[in-house]
Amino acid sequence: MDSFDGKVAVITGAASGIGLGMAQAFAEAGIRVVLSDVETDALDGAAHALRAAGADVHTVVADVSDPEQVQRLAHAALNRWGGIDILCNNAGVGAGTMPSWHSTLDDWHWVLGVNLMGVVHGIRSFMPILLKQGTPAHIVNTASMAGLSAGGNPVYGASKAGVVSLSESLYLELQRSRSNVDVSLLCPGFVATRILSAERNRPATLGDASAPASSPLAQAMKQWFNEQVEQGLDPLAVGRQVLGAIRERRFYVFTHPEWLGQVEHRMQNLLQGRNPSASPLPGMEEALRRSR
Repeated sequence: MDSFDGKVAVITGAASGIGLGMAQAFAEAGIRVVLSDVETDALDGAAHALRAAGADVHTVVADVSDPEQVQRLAHAALNRWGGIDILCNNAGVGAGTMPSWHSTLDDWHWVLGVNLMGVVHGIRSFMPILLKQGTPAHIVNTASMAGLSAGGNPVYGASKAGVVSLSESLYLELQRSRSNVDVSLLCPGFVATRILSAERNRPATLGDASAPASSPLAQAMKQWFNEQVEQGLDPLAVGRQVLGAIRERRFYVFTHPEWLGQVEHRMQNLLQGRNPSASPLPGMEEALRRSR
């Protein structure tokens, strides 16, 4: 994409966090943005702030776990501006606990429904539009470094690993067909978002949440993760990295390249046929010492 001015981007999970950071970065580049989220008040607040900064914004309330709502989102964006150039399947939640068998089926249904099926629904609803247009277009799927490494939250990690595999396959499919659509995979580390309070948006129909672990180790790890997220990367910086990847037609977007050691550790286990083993994130060992 040589020029961004006047392009249209649809972003899910856009009321806060990485989604809002993308919207801010895109608006800086002259892109018109369709913000979508399940939080109406937060969505309205985000739109108001962006418009005050001069952005051209449209909002659509949608739950990405519902395919019909995602289809309506696609139609609303198309009706609003007549075309779509960028789709960011970004909405995500975190739930579940360790060990994995303590997570309830509602935990699994909710996290997979938003994090993985939300991406599936986005691709199914928007891809026909992007292909029919025939003009350069780009899809950005938000995964996580948790989808490329081992030893984290099993429910969240499984959902993000699915996004990684799906995105890599989608990229190859589109390359083979010489498509007008490019793909990027965003794999963030710790970013200053509200992911740790995602339960605020949990549907009542999936309300059977697993009880949080209460061991000293679990408490120390929770405290450490909270600290890392609070001190995490500015979402606007992530949005600007995504914009750069779209410009360069680059697939992998690693916000924290220093975490690639964890990915390499897992890959070496695979290549050498070794059993899985965890590689602690930078600073995590200190949290483990706190619990002893």
